[in-house]
Amino acid sequence: MSAPQAHLVDDDDAIRDALAWLLKSRGLPCATYASAECFLAAWSPAMSGCVVLDMRMSGMSGLDCFDQLRERGSILPVIFLTGHGDVPLAVGTLKKGAFDFFEKPLNDNELATRIAEAMELDTRQRAENATVDSVNSRLSSLTTRERQIMELVLAGKFNKVIADELNISMRTVEVHRANLFDKMQIKTAVELANLLKPGR
Repeated sequence: MSAPQAHLVDDDDAIRDALAWLLKSRGLPCATYASAECFLAAWSPAMSGCVVLDMRMSGMSGLDCFDQLRERGSILPVIFLTGHGDVPLAVGTLKKGAFDFFEKPLNDNELATRIAEAMELDTRQRAENATVDSVNSRLSSLTTRERQIMELVLAGKFNKVIADELNISMRTVEVHRANLFDKMQIKTAVELANLLKPGR
């Protein structure tokens, strides 16, 4: 994953340069793009941070760029800027998943604060996604028997009860349970339950 930064996309040189200066003065790294096409050409799934997207640009509009990002599976938070905004447009972009919507002329400090919040959200979401991916990878490494034992462990059943229910020896349960805990990288049934808790 690339280092988090704000990706400023605006065809107005003066606004782009002013925003870049503002963010750098607040210690927020940023990259600038003169068009939606330039940004999409540079985009990759590893890009992190947030996107600040002008709504009306020569060439592709900010809204079309936003749609393309979503089609590509981008999870980058997007903040729209516009000099021609209205309430329906703002509501529409927010309903489509935009992080925020600002009208020009801008309140610089408010925008910089929202950009910082968007970058923090992206970092948090990526960390959560990485944790989910890691747990899913560990789950996929379990054998069918280990999954059966995992369900019974999660139900709070002791080895003796599990052995009786699955019609196998206690020793076999102990071996599968040890393998299960090793693969899931946990030491106790409580840790296993916490690892698999929905919405953890």
